[in-house]
Amino acid sequence: MKPKQIPGVPVQKKGGFHDSESTMLCTDSEVHSKFDILKQRFFSINKWKKYAGSASADFRHFDASGNAVDRMPEKGDFVRIAIPGPGNKEGQGYDWVEIVNVSHRNTGSTESYLMICRPSKEPTKLNGNIAHFYGPAATSNIMISREGNTLKVGIYGRNESPNFQTAFAGRIRNFFIGVGGIFGFSKMQWKTLAEGLLDSKKTD
Repeated sequence: MKPKQIPGVPVQKKGGFHDSESTMLCTDSEVHSKFDILKQRFFSINKWKKYAGSASADFRHFDASGNAVDRMPEKGDFVRIAIPGPGNKEGQGYDWVEIVNVSHRNTGSTESYLMICRPSKEPTKLNGNIAHFYGPAATSNIMISREGNTLKVGIYGRNESPNFQTAFAGRIRNFFIGVGGIFGFSKMQWKTLAEGLLDSKKTD
C-alpha cells in the first residue's frame, strides 16, 4: 500500500507511514453546523483525550515559550503528549511536537484545515535533544475537511523512523515505541482520535 497524496502533506521519502481516516455523511441542513463543531474540537487540543477515550494518549497545548495555553493553535506552538508506557526523559516524561504549519483552504464546495506537527525538543530547553520517539524527519499531519455532505478527519503520518538522538536508555525506548508505531500502534491511536472528533454522541 502506498501513502495517499494529500495536498499540503509532506511527501513520504523513507521510514514508516500511515493514513488514518474517518468520515461522516450529513444532511444538507446539518453539514455546516456539524463542521463548525468539528472545527471547534479540532482546535481544542487539550480536549483531544476526552474525544478519543481514556485509553488514548493525553495531549496538552503550549505556546512557543513553553507556557500552557487553551486557545486556537498557531505555528510555533507545541503539543505535549503523554503516551501509554514509559516516559521520555528528554521531555520530562513526555513526547513533544512543534506545530510547524496551520493552513485553511475553502473553495465553497470544499473546505479543509490542516495542522502539521514535527518531533521537537522540550520548548523550555534551549539546547535539548528531540523529545519524541520519532526522529526529526517525521510529521503528523492532521486534517479536517468538508466536501459536499461528507465530513472527514484524516491523520497522515509521514517519514516515521525511531529517534536515536538521545541517551542509550532513550534509544531503546524510542526503538520499541517507534517500531510499534510504524507497525500499527500509532495508527490505532490516531484512528480513535479521528472517530472521536466526528462522534456526535461525544459531549463538549
